[in-house]
Amino acid sequence: MKWMPICGLLLALLACTNTKESKQKMEMTQSEPKASLWFDGQNTLGEGAFWNAETQEFIWVDIEGEAFFISDGNPNNVRKVILDKKIGTIVPDDKGNFVVALENGIFHINRESEALSMLANPEESLPNNRMNDGKCDPAGRLWVGSMSMKNEGAVGALYRVEADGSTEKMVSPVSISNGIIWSLDQKTMYYIDTSLGNVRAYDYDKASGDISNERVIIEVPDSLGYPDGMTIDAEGKLWIALWNGHAVSRWDTETGKLLQTIEVPALNVTSCAFGGPDLATLYITSARIGTSAEQLETYPAAGGVFTVKPGVKGVPSPLFRSGE
Repeated sequence: MKWMPICGLLLALLACTNTKESKQKMEMTQSEPKASLWFDGQNTLGEGAFWNAETQEFIWVDIEGEAFFISDGNPNNVRKVILDKKIGTIVPDDKGNFVVALENGIFHINRESEALSMLANPEESLPNNRMNDGKCDPAGRLWVGSMSMKNEGAVGALYRVEADGSTEKMVSPVSISNGIIWSLDQKTMYYIDTSLGNVRAYDYDKASGDISNERVIIEVPDSLGYPDGMTIDAEGKLWIALWNGHAVSRWDTETGKLLQTIEVPALNVTSCAFGGPDLATLYITSARIGTSAEQLETYPAAGGVFTVKPGVKGVPSPLFRSGE
């Protein structure tokens, strides 16, 4: 009969431990920062978040709205530029202008006149495709991917674009080319094809721009949403926007583990970038498309840009190097 009080004591201790663990989990959940609305843009398909550390400007696009936006960090000071073509991404160049990936090619665009000049058109023979997300590598080359506008499956690719417009197909086939970023030591490239639900890593050679040794390093469960745009913080961890996941998430590239989730008041979260004078603010874009009328009652700010200070800083993003 002596085992009964001992058993009762163990159960009491276990219950106490579980209570403490539950309390700790609750405190962690309560202390987790949440993103708040920074700019109520009502973007149909907001994407391409980019902070220009040299000019202290935040830039993003509305793909379906055929426009891009520039702000000095003040949400009351936003310039909208309409281009009448679907815009996959926009990246500042080293001359104070921009490189923009449109549905009909990749162009230089003058900041002041808004005049376009063709840089490259790698998919001229694929009129049902359009360019999607892209960023510059540490050497200043543009990497940009494509996707079908008619849900035709894996008919897209990821391209590397040089300063002179010469283009090379680097990854194919691709369904929905999205987030791309490079490691802090500039030896690894991380890439997302949303349809695969994962992050792939490649060995990257800065001098040549070549990639090799493809492997999957992160698997994103469907229950969390679908991986979209991506950035990296000063600790080398990846931040991934979650389409249909109303969140951005932080991941360890070594273990593949989810480290942090920040709730966003929009169902379809599309891209993120660290910005602000100290790169401590995470700017987050979202989309209204794919959100039902009923869901919009829950997420009325869908299509807006949100911000949060997650407790870690980012690193400056490379500009496109014109080579002139």
